[in-house]
Amino acid sequence: MARVTNAPASRKRRKKILERAKGYRQARSKLYKRAKEFVEKGLTYAYRDRKRKKRDFRSLWITRISAACKANGISYNRFIYGLKKAGINLNRKSLSDLAFNHPDAFSEIVEKVKGVVNLDNEKV
Repeated sequence: MARVTNAPASRKRRKKILERAKGYRQARSKLYKRAKEFVEKGLTYAYRDRKRKKRDFRSLWITRISAACKANGISYNRFIYGLKKAGINLNRKSLSDLAFNHPDAFSEIVEKVKGVVNLDNEKV
């Protein structure tokens, strides 16, 4: 009886790893064992950085909003507080887009917020 090697499945599995390692340098793209190590490491980085990307973009949006707020004479935290008090439901992504691409529209929002924040300060 012939010896069973499972060659087609093994070749397919190895080929899949080597295809994913395409573009890696030297042995990392040629040798199966090295390619497997670095493909796994790459997938780990990809998973981690999908989470990190959300964090990084939120940080960028906050930085842009803060810079635009300072240009309009209000601090970031007072601005966010005023937005909530005024009932303006815009997320940081859209506020950042307004601040970056449409500064006039952002200035109008800041003026509305300043009115609410100033009224709030007078009561205290």
